[in-house]
Amino acid sequence: ISLLAGITFSPHAANFVKPLDYTGTQANLNAVTLYFSRLVLGVQLVLAGVQLPSRYLKKEWKSLALLLGPIMTLMWVASSLLIWGMVPHLSFVHALAIGACVTPTDPVLSNSIVKGKFADKNVPKDLQKIIIAESGANDGLGYPFLFIALYFIKYTGEGGLGQEGGARTAIGLWFGETWGYTIILSVIYGGTVGWIAKELLHWAEEKKFIDRESFLVFAITLALFTIGTCGMIGSDDVLACFIAGNAFTWDDWFRLETKDDSLQPTIDMLLNLAIFMWFGAICPWPMFLHNDVIPIYRLIFLGILILLLRRLPIVFAFHKLIPQIEEKRQAVFVGFFGPIGVSAVFYLYISLEFLETITVDGVQRADAKQLGDVMIVVIWFLAICSIVVHGLSIPLGKLGFFLPRTLSRAFTSQSRDSDEGFRVSGSATPAAGVLRERRRPRTNRSGQSTPRSLSTSRPIYRVGGTFISGSDGDTGASTPVELGPARPSTPPAIAAERTIRFPDEHVVANRRG
Repeated sequence: ISLLAGITFSPHAANFVKPLDYTGTQANLNAVTLYFSRLVLGVQLVLAGVQLPSRYLKKEWKSLALLLGPIMTLMWVASSLLIWGMVPHLSFVHALAIGACVTPTDPVLSNSIVKGKFADKNVPKDLQKIIIAESGANDGLGYPFLFIALYFIKYTGEGGLGQEGGARTAIGLWFGETWGYTIILSVIYGGTVGWIAKELLHWAEEKKFIDRESFLVFAITLALFTIGTCGMIGSDDVLACFIAGNAFTWDDWFRLETKDDSLQPTIDMLLNLAIFMWFGAICPWPMFLHNDVIPIYRLIFLGILILLLRRLPIVFAFHKLIPQIEEKRQAVFVGFFGPIGVSAVFYLYISLEFLETITVDGVQRADAKQLGDVMIVVIWFLAICSIVVHGLSIPLGKLGFFLPRTLSRAFTSQSRDSDEGFRVSGSATPAAGVLRERRRPRTNRSGQSTPRSLSTSRPIYRVGGTFISGSDGDTGASTPVELGPARPSTPPAIAAERTIRFPDEHVVANRRG
């Protein structure tokens, strides 16, 4: 809905929202989108870390290692192969860079399946937690997959034109800068900040230095602090936010204190609505039809293949090794719900920012510019496909479940409200708490007990909200009772053996003499 609202207000429709006019240049618009995406992901991942139980990453490290290691790597390879096969004139190294952007699962869209009434009723708690943990961690771990491709493009593409060092420099930067400075440093920094924040909050609470309102927004403040400081040193602020959230609630104290609070989910929801409206307004919709990169029919087919083959077969193949996935249906569920959204757009603009540094004599190199054009079309289209499909899956699933029941009840109610009385054959069992019928032996005048089969197969009549059972008291035989319009007359005597009691009525027992 937010995406549609963004489209409606965008320059492509009502022209109420004009992002390019606000930012001045396309470069500024790209920078705003990058930092807005970073802000939303940072807040989302701190809250995701806070939602997990105490020491969750330590307890479930085996399952997470499998999801973030082999499964994520195979997702990257599968996505890259599909993109390489469907986009014309694209090298495999370029496809690896595009595939890395759509490999992480989006934590914003994942909330639609791990929060709310549908998740509480249909998704086991252990499965919810592992989905939250995976989507939180793999967002930050997308850097190594992306930058191994980008470094090779920079130092080996076009014969390394304009650059020095070759493949050796690319591998060295990948290990030193990407893994050492970006990933490992962010984990250490996030854990340290989260632990210090936890201790300071404990101390402030014990000394009564903090009020309830400030206590509730502390996690949001922690997210903003981590994003700002980690971004200043140039490390992976997205991963640092997730680690900080986990360290912050390591003892489970803050999570339990704010479990029933609605402030954090409200702020989270507002940010999510804002980012998807922004995406709807800035998405390059005309480029999907008119571009020099890929025809629209190939683009649509690529979107279908990515949604079906990027994750589902891989998770299904490994699901027996993940204790939280207990059966095949759950494996299909986890495999299908690996959404592409805010994180993909975030990595898209990270890539565009890096590609602008690949220059020859101050001008962007041709292969880098071509890759940027391909990434804009392909990644935006895949993100829109995932937002639509995964965003509508739960509502459509609910509609498919409740619509037949609603129609059935409507037709049944219509038939019951007809003018003529109707007869229900077979035994009638009143609902618990609605009808309470006395169970006593029914005897006829001969003193013999009436068989239960006769007493339970009596016709039942419904008048308004009241059920009336009719029987022939002399013979026990069932005979229809004619129901006419209500008349202001003295109510007939009610046989003691078929008295009906209602919780909200006073029972008047009229017995025959």
